[in-house]
Amino acid sequence: MLDLKLIRDNPDLVREKLATRNGSFDIQPIVQLDEQRRSLEQERSRLQARGNEIGKLVGQKMKAGGTDAAEIQALKDEGNQVKATLGDLEPQEKELKAQIEALLLTLPNLPGDTTPIGKDETENVEVRRWGDEYKPQHEILPHWEIAEKLGILSTERATKIAQARFVALLGAGAALERALIGLMLDRQTAAGYLEVLPPLLVNTQSLTATGQLPKFAEESFQCKDDDLWLIPTAEVPVTNLYRDEILSADNLPIRHCAYTPCFRREAGSYGRDTRGLIRLHQFNKVELVKIVHPETSEQEHQALVQNAEAILQALKLPYRTIELCTGDLGFGAAKCYDLEVWLPAAGTYREISSCSNFGDFQARRGNIRFKETGKKGTEFVHTLNGSGLAVGRTMAAVLENYQQPDGTVSIPEVLQPFLGRSVL
Repeated sequence: MLDLKLIRDNPDLVREKLATRNGSFDIQPIVQLDEQRRSLEQERSRLQARGNEIGKLVGQKMKAGGTDAAEIQALKDEGNQVKATLGDLEPQEKELKAQIEALLLTLPNLPGDTTPIGKDETENVEVRRWGDEYKPQHEILPHWEIAEKLGILSTERATKIAQARFVALLGAGAALERALIGLMLDRQTAAGYLEVLPPLLVNTQSLTATGQLPKFAEESFQCKDDDLWLIPTAEVPVTNLYRDEILSADNLPIRHCAYTPCFRREAGSYGRDTRGLIRLHQFNKVELVKIVHPETSEQEHQALVQNAEAILQALKLPYRTIELCTGDLGFGAAKCYDLEVWLPAAGTYREISSCSNFGDFQARRGNIRFKETGKKGTEFVHTLNGSGLAVGRTMAAVLENYQQPDGTVSIPEVLQPFLGRSVL
């Protein structure tokens, strides 16, 4: 959520920043409603002061004695009128505050000062590439074809028991998925992340705090009878562990990793990636989440990107790192790097991790603050997250990049201890 004070004090800056994003965002209704609310607030303060003044006057006159009873009654009548007016103002203020908050929830984060300005993904900036020497040079079958040939994946049976965009992994396919999860968790916990196994169902407040609601309601699966939603990413429950808390600055940064299944409707993606492991309604992911001091935010962001890249390097999977421009930023991100893994069958790079710095955007929505020892007041933390990695897409990359001319698939060396084999 954007800082209302920033919108009030520097609306031109907010408009300028929002204009660099892909979309049209109007802050004028918020400015107008805030002016109305502040006007009511001033009137309420004036009336409260007058009410207190009247109470004192009535007490003084009654104590003095001999004062005209009519004068005292007139003061009492005025006091009652003040109370009645204050009673009317309270719900008006409450309604204006609710309207302002509802509008604030629809606004995306402001791009960071160092985020490249651009209109869409065509103006993203490539930061680096890694692993070109590991790209296979022979003809490659798409990962879903080789997986079905090897008997480790079935989309037909998964569709029968669920619907399209679900898969069932069998035998070595299930073991490979489990091995990838184990590798990712082992590497990230060794890098200093505390593992979390969070709930897979979260309430509306949790999705709102991290920015999925109200904007992405159609992307999520909801259990309407219980006000619960299946998580689209572990970012939601892990970040919300600290919702409505005041943390000690001495305990920052907090670094968590979490393996969870994730669930997304993929609304609006009709006809895209209908085969394979790239765009599913249910998929596994290891997520990295950080709660940090604003002063170390950028440093922690760069480290998070490196932690995600380390998994790709350990697997010797070619990838590139892209810095997203303002027009391609996610809703809550101020700055973001995408890691894109090489898929040789398609001859292209595909996103496998999105590493975002949200600044205090999620912290404001979730009311996550910290306090410095010996200082008055509190500040909002900064939150960061990134996939470390999307497991299904990692498997797709392994099946293609490690595919051999004879139709077998070699197992990356770092996964062999998990699987107890060197080839599929």
